[in-house]
Amino acid sequence: MMSGRTCSSGHVVQAQKLVDQLRVEAGMERIKISLTAADLVRFCQDHRRSDPLLTGISASSNPFKDKKTCRLL
Repeated sequence: MMSGRTCSSGHVVQAQKLVDQLRVEAGMERIKISLTAADLVRFCQDHRRSDPLLTGISASSNPFKDKKTCRLL
């Protein structure tokens, strides 16, 4: 005999999908954070000379710079 609640088939299907997803995630091969962080640091160091956030953008190559100055009459 079931307790006072009954499970609808929608809840069972939803729970089964969740279990399946968790099984997939549990079976994934994980990369250690320390390796990933080291790769990220290495990438940043290797590309720092071409990083516009570190070196800035020259006025001649900046596509967002205003082409005309504003003049008041």
